[in-house]
Amino acid sequence: QVQLVESGGGLVQAGGSLRLSCATSGNIFSINDMGWHRQAPGKQRELVAAITKTSSTDYADSVKGRFTISRDNAKNTVYLQMNSLKPEDTAVYYCNALIGTRTGVILRYWGQGTQVTVSS
Repeated sequence: QVQLVESGGGLVQAGGSLRLSCATSGNIFSINDMGWHRQAPGKQRELVAAITKTSSTDYADSVKGRFTISRDNAKNTVYLQMNSLKPEDTAVYYCNALIGTRTGVILRYWGQGTQVTVSS
């Protein structure tokens, strides 16, 4: 089994910062791209940021210049530093990772989500 566990969500005022972490564990042979998506009430889940194994990054236009994704391959962990937060960033944030297991299975795994609420 593979587990992704997010942490770092919470309530913050507009203009504030939060740092999300997502630690992976379990039957892991390799981790390819990792990323963060979010889903606000009544909206579809959307990509926030993604990072490849070699740390190339991609961001949604709405978060460029404010959010930074990074990863620590030694710790199998991905991070999302969120600065200058806006009320419209309020959502449940989900991490995900494309993982190859020791049994040869390659699947995209998802965390359980962490709530981020930005008050105006």
